[in-house]
Amino acid sequence: MNKVNDLRSALELLKGVPGQFLETDIDVDPAAELSGVYRYVGAGGTVERPTKEGPAMLFDSVKGHPDARVLIGLLASRRRVGMLLDTDPKKLAFLLKDSVAHPIAPVTVPNDQAPCQEIVHYATEPGFDIRKLVPAPTNTPEDAGPYITLGMCYASNPENGDHDVTIHRLCLQSANEISIFLQPGARHIGYFRELAEKSGRPLPISVSIGVDPAIEVSSCFEAPTTPLGYNELSIAGAIRKEPVRMVQCLTIPEQAIASAEYVIEGEILPGVRVAEDQNTHTGKAMPEFPGYCGPANPSLPVIRVKAVTTRKHPILQTCIGPSEEHVSMAGIPTEASILTMVEKAMPGKLLNVYCASSGGGKYIAVLQFRKSVPSDEGRQRQAALLAFSAFAELKHVYLVDEDVDPFDVRDVMWAMTTRFQADRDLVMIPGVQCHPLDPSNNPAYSPDIRAVGVACKCIFDCTVPFDQKARFERAKFMEIDKEKWAEVLR
Repeated sequence: MNKVNDLRSALELLKGVPGQFLETDIDVDPAAELSGVYRYVGAGGTVERPTKEGPAMLFDSVKGHPDARVLIGLLASRRRVGMLLDTDPKKLAFLLKDSVAHPIAPVTVPNDQAPCQEIVHYATEPGFDIRKLVPAPTNTPEDAGPYITLGMCYASNPENGDHDVTIHRLCLQSANEISIFLQPGARHIGYFRELAEKSGRPLPISVSIGVDPAIEVSSCFEAPTTPLGYNELSIAGAIRKEPVRMVQCLTIPEQAIASAEYVIEGEILPGVRVAEDQNTHTGKAMPEFPGYCGPANPSLPVIRVKAVTTRKHPILQTCIGPSEEHVSMAGIPTEASILTMVEKAMPGKLLNVYCASSGGGKYIAVLQFRKSVPSDEGRQRQAALLAFSAFAELKHVYLVDEDVDPFDVRDVMWAMTTRFQADRDLVMIPGVQCHPLDPSNNPAYSPDIRAVGVACKCIFDCTVPFDQKARFERAKFMEIDKEKWAEVLR
């Protein structure tokens, strides 16, 4: 297998696998058309039907950007993520769990060894306009503006120097300004910005776009698995068994990912806010992972851009918010976090976890639990409570037995149909913090919901009571000689 250590080596790997990569030189408009095309090619996830899971797609001819290319859907398939991380797709959470436990810290390389700085554009140059340099798409005609959806935002704690890398919603607002959506209490860079603003200082920040997919997945971990002070780039280092290479930025006292296709250097300005849709006034931001357009925020912090650096003939990587790509990036780290939490409390009982596409990788988790002795009865529900502790934005947990494939939602629904009675197996936990982008978690939906995002979590216990396992044994079929039937089974 080809060694993957950046975006271009990832694409070279996929080019050798039938059905995993599609390239086109048909002219495409980044304003809504590009995402509209990919909806049909391979977006998957919670995107409006018809859609499907398909190949990653590279657009070589992008309107208004003759030297740039745009890639979409790189991680929009769990099978493809497994290829890119060289792991069985059903064992990805275990890989990430082990990588969190054995981190390899990033290293810094000299500027002349950083491909991301092959071409440099300074904001002080005449005619500088980030909208002309970065072919950021709009996903729908109603978007607040062009969005960078896969920017690895990297910043440091102004008090102690701790680093953090996270993906945030970034909207190009003007020639040198980008709004950044920082969900309160959910990301460490938001905390760094608050510390800087309290002292009246800007927060230096780099945005690296088009990187090794191991970095993209690792950046989506959250507390408590990766607490304040934990640099998620060290997880990517552990996945690749070598450190992520960083480089000093040219205009700010911060670092960026050396192999990135694009790097935006800038500062989050203290005390400056803009309406997210100030240029369109649509009231909408962009499609978010639950499948709905997120509301435009009336007041967001601003990044003042100081430079854009790129590789030669750069590739901008983007995604459709509700797509299977979001499921991979958000869901697999969540699975690893749940595995870690439950394994500490009850070793060997949780066999696997799947954060299903229908929950966008955040709202739903299917836990495959093994009851081996009578005293295990009830511990499956304790595991579900631990899952909520591991990832606060989780809404529904489905518990299934070891004979149910957690990655096959049809099998999970079968278990729910034949091993679940709502009056005894549905556990509701009302009045807890969920996720503000779920439109049902809103007082407008129910007067019992006190505030946006404060709603009800549920456990669907679709496991068989231990003392009744014999009654629920699945029909056993004859095991066959797989070598004899290899040609048929291909």
